[in-house]
Amino acid sequence: MDIFKLGDKILALLEAVFGFWNNQISLVFAMLGQSPVSFKGGGPWAVIEGIEPVFVAVGSSLVVLFFVIGFCSESIDVKEEMRFESILRMLIRLGLAEWFVANNVTIMKAFFTSIGNLVGLISAGTTTQLAIDSTQADVIKELGFGESLLMMILAVIIALVIIFCGFMLIYTVYFRFLKILVIVPFGALAFSTVSGNRMVSHSAVSYARYFLSIVLEAVTMALAIIVCNAFLNAGLPTFASNYADWTKALMYMCELTFSVAMTVGAVKGAQGLTGKALGL
Repeated sequence: MDIFKLGDKILALLEAVFGFWNNQISLVFAMLGQSPVSFKGGGPWAVIEGIEPVFVAVGSSLVVLFFVIGFCSESIDVKEEMRFESILRMLIRLGLAEWFVANNVTIMKAFFTSIGNLVGLISAGTTTQLAIDSTQADVIKELGFGESLLMMILAVIIALVIIFCGFMLIYTVYFRFLKILVIVPFGALAFSTVSGNRMVSHSAVSYARYFLSIVLEAVTMALAIIVCNAFLNAGLPTFASNYADWTKALMYMCELTFSVAMTVGAVKGAQGLTGKALGL
């Protein structure tokens, strides 16, 4: 009897959950292409802009201090060091440090805009919609009571996993914005070390590498979601062709759960992957 068949209810549950996942993916892509300057209407960035002058003032003072430290550590004989090329090199280093301190936010904004445009180009025209395979949907509709009950239990588990993974995606993207906003003011302090010697200026290099890894993290996140969604829509692997139809449907739903979890794992590890790939 049809009353004992749960296929339609299973499909309805999966369609609702897949709709939630697709909405989360669309929201993630919209945020990844957004600059931190305009995030949340620009409110968080306005707070950073209000704090930034304090760090710039401190960084400008540190430029002179690090310049003196670098000069003293490199100068063994002051008379020998007072050559034209040495003085010119020191002045260039001092000028670059002051310029980076005063314009570090402007430079960061340029990176935000460029990365946002790159994410937009990557995601443009890309199919990111997750849908139930029509063949598996027909199999689920025709399941008997025992198989459909087992499938319903699995569908509920899948629904909970997908909902949890969807919220984890949003959390990861929000946390990326938080990291960017928190480290922006420290740019003035980090770039002030450029006026020192190589050992002192290592702080500026470390900051620049970490900043690039966080900003480029958006590109890695977008690529991970696109590739993982391709896994989700690719169907079952060829080795599953010899199994019974209801077993194929069971394997299909398990693969969906695995692929969704893999998507979240790839997004959460995007910064580390970006850093390793680019040596940052």
